[in-house]
Amino acid sequence: MSKLAIFSELWSFLKVRKKWWLLPILILIILLGLILVFAQGSALAPFIYTVF
Repeated sequence: MSKLAIFSELWSFLKVRKKWWLLPILILIILLGLILVFAQGSALAPFIYTVF
């Protein structure tokens, strides 16, 4: 199973079950995770961690 298979599985779940209201929540969680990963080594890290 590839690493991107989870996204196709999630997409098919959303299509079949008509759970479109979950999409904004998932996008927000992914964006926050990316911000934390990319800001981990920067000088902004202490400020970002205090916000969350």
